Amino acid sequence: MKRQTMAFLLLFASATIQAQSAFSFVAMGDLPYVTSANAYGPYRGLIDRINQESPAFSVHVGDFKSGSTPCSDEEFSNQLDHFQRFKGAVVYTPGDNEWTDCHRANNGKFDPLERLAVLRQRFFTPGQSLGAQPLAVQNQSTVSSSFSRYVENVRWMHQGVMFATVHIVGSNNNLESRDISATREFFERDAANVSWIQTTFEQARLQQATALVFAFQADVLENKTPWEDFPGWSGFRNSMGQTLLPLASSWGKPVLVVHGDSHQFKIDQPFQLDKKPMKNVTRLIVPGASDVRAVKVNVKDASFSFELLAPAR
Repeated sequence: MKRQTMAFLLLFASATIQAQSAFSFVAMGDLPYVTSANAYGPYRGLIDRINQESPAFSVHVGDFKSGSTPCSDEEFSNQLDHFQRFKGAVVYTPGDNEWTDCHRANNGKFDPLERLAVLRQRFFTPGQSLGAQPLAVQNQSTVSSSFSRYVENVRWMHQGVMFATVHIVGSNNNLESRDISATREFFERDAANVSWIQTTFEQARLQQATALVFAFQADVLENKTPWEDFPGWSGFRNSMGQTLLPLASSWGKPVLVVHGDSHQFKIDQPFQLDKKPMKNVTRLIVPGASDVRAVKVNVKDASFSFELLAPAR
């Protein structure tokens, strides 16, 4: 079967671009979905394909199970095994299907906060990523005593580009007014995310990064209205509307936002600030669910190109 690829090229200009070596990384999310019998084979084939490409590292933006399958310890173990199938490094940030939605009957009626604690304990090690050849990373839990529980928020530099994951998830980022414990969890994590985004921009300036890449699970425009992108009841108002986007505007250099949640591959520039389009912020939505593909992102200077990867046969 022929390799099915699709390339897209977006060029960004910056007065302070510095020379760097070209490299590639892979982005994916919302995989594997459905049941293990139907999903694991294609997903493992995709990992095999990624291993053939030998990217600098891979990023999984969460939802390593569907929203209608059990949040069991067995499932967690299976997905940890999958991450270790990557020959290189893979950085993972949680999705809502792994914890916020686990209270559902078809998920096993788990306590979401207990599942979140298990995720943090089993999938995150301070100072390094997952994968057979872990990547050295900086965790928020180790650099800020105020946010010592947020081991899942990480950042790293590669060839002049700064990368950061932020624990922003679907289901309105767990902002659930009917559940006091969920609401408390949201506000605490939201404060950690805002701080992490702020310090990431600070570090990007200090280290003279040529571009920034943020990765998280949620489609943050899911609550968009005709009047506001981030209305007052949006769980993404503080982290995105009042923090990431204003800082990206003042920074001026290219920012790539990578997320899943929507399951439909897309590259666009949908963000605006004060009703004005933000031309330096590009969004990549990775495919997922029934579309078992990943995106290879090629980086050179301040340019990004995108290529779809299908499972190896």
